[in-house]
Amino acid sequence: MLSFFRRLRRPKPDQLPEQTLIAAPLWAEAVAALPILDGLDPGKAERLRRLATLFLRDKIFEAAGGLVLDDTIRVRIAALACLPILGLDYDWYDGWRTVVVYPGEFVRPRSAFDDIGIMHEWEEVLTGESWERGPVVLSWADVKASGQRDGYNVVIHEMAHKLDMLNGLPDGFPPLPEDLDRRAWTERFTAAFDHLNERLDRDESTAIDPYAAEEPGEFFAVLSEYFFELPHLVMTEYPAVYGLLAAFYRQDPAGRLPSCHPSLG
Repeated sequence: MLSFFRRLRRPKPDQLPEQTLIAAPLWAEAVAALPILDGLDPGKAERLRRLATLFLRDKIFEAAGGLVLDDTIRVRIAALACLPILGLDYDWYDGWRTVVVYPGEFVRPRSAFDDIGIMHEWEEVLTGESWERGPVVLSWADVKASGQRDGYNVVIHEMAHKLDMLNGLPDGFPPLPEDLDRRAWTERFTAAFDHLNERLDRDESTAIDPYAAEEPGEFFAVLSEYFFELPHLVMTEYPAVYGLLAAFYRQDPAGRLPSCHPSLG
């Protein structure tokens, strides 16, 4: 109920008074550091600034591991986090409040039972993590490495997981708008996921990070990274998936960004 009333009180991006927006010099600095935002028309760039302002108002940023948070860090994260919802609505990010930022990679203890019931424990080194209805955890070093149009983007990866978890566990099947066919989504993503796994099983080198083959949820998150970072690569490798992502995110990054992948010219 509280989240319902918060949505009622929250202004729409275009209703934010100019004086409440991220300061123009700070925003210009953030945008200049992110080639992934190149080619946005003035209207879209302004909408992104307004979405990022809402993100900073709505989310609680917490430092961890000795990091000192400043406005540069917050704005850069907000800009990258709001790119996936540029064609959607800010309400897609309801249901969670906290962004935890470490200076670099962080460690999480893990445990699992094997097939014969023996518990195994280990530590996993992470650069990002999303919890269902919980925080997003990020490495600042990896945030700084994101948005450079090389295919890697830890913020978009974790935001894709958040979108995926709106209807349950991250399984590569986020809530779809009515104009997107569920069967087509399942068939085309499954075919691409299986194709990538088959290539890796043959020890082939792939342009897509092999981590995408771990499970369908990771495939969706990794392909979302490439969709925004290297859209022409996704169009070449998996054109049907590119079309679905463009329909889902309501964006066409390939239409505004030049191709910069070596294999694509």
